[in-house]
Amino acid sequence: MICAQQLENYQTQGVVVLRGVFKDWISTLNRGADYNIAHPSSRAITHQSADKTGRFFEDFGNWQQIEEYRQFVEQSPMAAIAAQLMQSKRVQFFHDHYLDKAAVSSVATPWHQDMPYYFVEGMQNISFWIPLDARQKQFSLKCVAGSHLWPKLIMPTKWSNSAEFYADSSEFMALPDIDNGDDQILSWAVEPGDVVAFNFKTVHGANANNINSVNRTISFRLVGDDARYVQRPGKTSPDYPNINQHNGEHLREDWFPFIYG
Repeated sequence: MICAQQLENYQTQGVVVLRGVFKDWISTLNRGADYNIAHPSSRAITHQSADKTGRFFEDFGNWQQIEEYRQFVEQSPMAAIAAQLMQSKRVQFFHDHYLDKAAVSSVATPWHQDMPYYFVEGMQNISFWIPLDARQKQFSLKCVAGSHLWPKLIMPTKWSNSAEFYADSSEFMALPDIDNGDDQILSWAVEPGDVVAFNFKTVHGANANNINSVNRTISFRLVGDDARYVQRPGKTSPDYPNINQHNGEHLREDWFPFIYG
């Protein structure tokens, strides 16, 4: 299912694009996305730019409430692909994340890593970024090659005001000036059915959607054998109140079920 070059790209660059692997599931995911936008959960967030010219909606953790998401998680080849790319015997589901940028939206997705926002650590993890609309390269996901191997995590910030996400920032490093640096930035034009798969530690972002078309994406996050719970210095995103876990433990299976292996 995954060729040697794709596996090498994922392991060394922290990101790989896979063409057409979910084309048979796009209509199902579209139905799920339509339901999600019409029935947002209590975790949903709507971001707006300072000049109020755009809207960026996101929602988390709905796969067990939205039938189409559940079908994709349990029946699509995603889990098997994840096991290959992570080189993991088992795959545990972490969470889903729906993102919807309105047409002619001036709200960009800033450079960031996902892992600092999560209560999980380890190298065997993966995010499947699945576009539900065709995306030109300039409006697609951008990833910094090899950033998953950086020695320290980037300080997470609040997207609304760029403030530090946690009160204690000592365990994180500042975000480098990526746009004016020497890092290799990878991005691809994508079609529905394609997926960009990347490590939780891979630095990524996206430009504002300043063209007259909707920009919708569904992401699914999974973890592998070495994933462990870690206590962050504050409330994580997404947050799971009363998770009742301690550093070094596997994620609890009743909340994060195994879907492969």
